[in-house]
Amino acid sequence: MSAPAVRVVLADDQPLVRAGLRVLMADDPGIEVVGEAGTGAEAVQLARDLRPDVVVMDIRMPGMDGIEATRLITAEVEATRVLVLTTFDDDDYVYGALRAGASGFLVKDMALEDILAAIQVVAAGDGLIAPSVTRRLIAEFAARPVREQRARRTVDGITDRECEVLTLVGRGLSNAEIAAELFITVATVKAHVARLFAKLDSRDRVQLVIIAYEVGLVAPPR
Repeated sequence: MSAPAVRVVLADDQPLVRAGLRVLMADDPGIEVVGEAGTGAEAVQLARDLRPDVVVMDIRMPGMDGIEATRLITAEVEATRVLVLTTFDDDDYVYGALRAGASGFLVKDMALEDILAAIQVVAAGDGLIAPSVTRRLIAEFAARPVREQRARRTVDGITDRECEVLTLVGRGLSNAEIAAELFITVATVKAHVARLFAKLDSRDRVQLVIIAYEVGLVAPPR
């Protein structure tokens, strides 16, 4: 028996973008588009009404932008995750989206099949950042002292092994790669990551990456 399709709301003020994504997703039996929004306010209302698995969210929209919409959705609709679409140079928007609770972000010129894969990753409860912007954006975000003191206090409660796992998550390693690095099983890595989510009050892997940079476990590239 196949898994149920991931229910998606598309939020973008450009009808052509929504149409392109909708056509793409129609060919994927694992994804179902259940709604479309042209503004942030519409995206929030659809999330409240439909409770989709993922909202694919543009940032620049008239009225309420994608960052505020993301903040409201992640605060009010616990089961729904937000995957933000951005452009390479919009660093400030990305920082805002991460702070608002987005589970990840993509660059709009990514291959369409990568967008489909990202939706599945986020729906499964993980976080994802476009490879072309991961290091630069996360490093610059982490260098800003917005949550540094809170994060430093928070990590005091984790074990040495959890600290090792957090460091490797911050370096962008997958669970399988972490298991190989630490000579433990993938199941054990998943258990450590789950405990980190709970102890660090993190929604997903993206937020663990941010904390790893904030507390100095991973050094921003020079």
